[in-house]
Amino acid sequence: QLSSGPFGNNQMLVADPRTGELKRFLTGPQGCEVTGIAATPDFRTLFINIQHPGEGSTADNLLSTWPDGPGRRPRSATVVITREDGRRLL
Repeated sequence: QLSSGPFGNNQMLVADPRTGELKRFLTGPQGCEVTGIAATPDFRTLFINIQHPGEGSTADNLLSTWPDGPGRRPRSATVVITREDGRRLL
């Protein structure tokens, strides 16, 4: 499901409620919808879902090969996000 405009639903933004500043936190593969953010109670791990990457693909024309790479059909998946230093994400 692509929305109107140049970007669709393929990114997640983060906002600072004090300043109103917006930043892009992540982008997803072509044709996807980024959904379902959840965090562990200690805010050291985030889970996000990538739904229907490469929407509109056919067997002969893959519009995305996420997450498995070249030659593989696109599929939905859950992504786990942590910091390398182990600190809180939020």
